[in-house]
Amino acid sequence: MILYDYPFNERIRTYLRLEQLFRRMVELVPRSHPLDHHYAIQTIFEIMDVAARADMKSDVLKDLDRHKQQLIGYRGNPMIAEQALEEVIQKLDDCFTQLNEMTGKTGQALTENDWLMSIRSRIGIPGGTCEFDLPAYYHWQHHSAEERRADLHRWSMPLAPLAESIVQLLKMLRESGSPQKVVAPGGQFQLTLPQGRTFQLLRLRIDPATGLIPEISGNRLMLSVRLMRHGADDRLHPAQEDAAFELTLCA
Repeated sequence: MILYDYPFNERIRTYLRLEQLFRRMVELVPRSHPLDHHYAIQTIFEIMDVAARADMKSDVLKDLDRHKQQLIGYRGNPMIAEQALEEVIQKLDDCFTQLNEMTGKTGQALTENDWLMSIRSRIGIPGGTCEFDLPAYYHWQHHSAEERRADLHRWSMPLAPLAESIVQLLKMLRESGSPQKVVAPGGQFQLTLPQGRTFQLLRLRIDPATGLIPEISGNRLMLSVRLMRHGADDRLHPAQEDAAFELTLCA
């Protein structure tokens, strides 16, 4: 099954983008080829760009504290596993403490590394990191894989508190929804969202064997899914057949 996440607000959209970038970095760093490590460095710069918003750290801290206070309210509830509850509260508390102890914006310490910033200034230019432009970077790419990995781990450490926080917040958000099977007649599906609830994330799971691609749009009142098919002309065309998929609304 292919799983699609669709955010209902800008904050969750930013969290999902950061999650994707952190996943990419975790995938690239353990590899050995210099090209993989080139893209790992590029990913670090992309994380810094996405997280550079002035209120980013504040938003994450507020969300961590809000979830913690909600969970504290479940203490003493006989329907709740007390040990599991305390473990989650402690995890949120640890994320809050580590992120709060960071000074400035995420990755600010890396901006003081002139060598890295010289790469950052060139990496967005097509072919801008050639050996004649950045001989020191070209030399670094010839270090052993172990040395390069050690450097990447060191440079990514300032990003770790944000990564842990984003992972925990999205995990809790995703676990808040209950999946339901739905059918899109003629490839079209619409749903009026319940009043009084604010959904933050939609999760759509569909069988890849159908060859269908969901185009999702939504707001606090309405959700719409249009199923498309990739044609031989490399364009998307509306599907005409009935199709089933799984839908999860996370509040």
